[in-house]
Amino acid sequence: MAEAVPKGAYRSGVAARLAGLPVETLRVWERRYNVSGADRSPHGQRLYSAEQVRRLGLLKRVVDLGHPIGTVAALPFEELAALSGTLPPAAELVRDGAAAVPLRVAVVGAAMARRLAAVRTDPPLDIVHSCATLDAAPAALPGVPLDVLLIESSEMSAATVPLIAAARAAAPGAALVVMYRFCDSATVRRLREQGCLVARVPSDPAEVAVLCRSALAGHPMQAALPVTPPAAPRRLDEHALAVLATAPNSINCECPRHLADILMLLGSFERYSQQCAARNAEDAALHQELSNSAGQARVLLETALERLARADGLPLPPALG
Repeated sequence: MAEAVPKGAYRSGVAARLAGLPVETLRVWERRYNVSGADRSPHGQRLYSAEQVRRLGLLKRVVDLGHPIGTVAALPFEELAALSGTLPPAAELVRDGAAAVPLRVAVVGAAMARRLAAVRTDPPLDIVHSCATLDAAPAALPGVPLDVLLIESSEMSAATVPLIAAARAAAPGAALVVMYRFCDSATVRRLREQGCLVARVPSDPAEVAVLCRSALAGHPMQAALPVTPPAAPRRLDEHALAVLATAPNSINCECPRHLADILMLLGSFERYSQQCAARNAEDAALHQELSNSAGQARVLLETALERLARADGLPLPPALG
């Protein structure tokens, strides 16, 4: 029989998911740096409180910003918040034993509104408004005072993104949490690039409060990564690379052969990624990025091999001669 988890506690897998970490990373951080001070269950499992989960989320954001985990693992919450560029919202401050102020939440999705109304959460959630559908949100939300806009959409696709954007525009200043049961990876990635906290609908509705708190803390807000531009066309084809790989040189050096082998592999992967982008519409952008990155690496190594060939008098294609 599985060990019961105390109310308000989270096992490592759940804590990692809520903090946006791979569970393997969390385990390494715990083993090397004891990042959370989490309690142990009678069976030896780590159990995390909502505050510890939130601290893990801040640690992830700080590490994503370039700070080594070893230098920030022991920092107090306030310093992590400052390093991450976020400060605890006023609604979350608890001082001198006072009860936490509820987070004002508007819920889009009738099922989630009912589930949240039936449980106690930490932090407490005050559902100030609810809409059954995304279509109704833009007209219903303006003027509603909110901390968090919580959207549940069981099946999401690219067509859902503009509806979410319209709902968000109707609640300016509110943090946004989007939950789904089924969704393609490209849509999840697109929403995260727009600063949404996106997660699967948790089995325990109490976990929703932790997601809301994390969204307010700001740690999931990720700027879109710069797009790698397409690379220049190949200057060295397979025949030219084979010639360079086998040509004798004056210094008995195998670097031309090794560089030619690497360039053949890069060229093959570049073409393979382009085929994946053409086959799979869901991951087309990701595979195009992989192809562009491989192409940029190819251009750098082509330049290096060309320089080496000229220095050692190796045969180059007529176009480069």
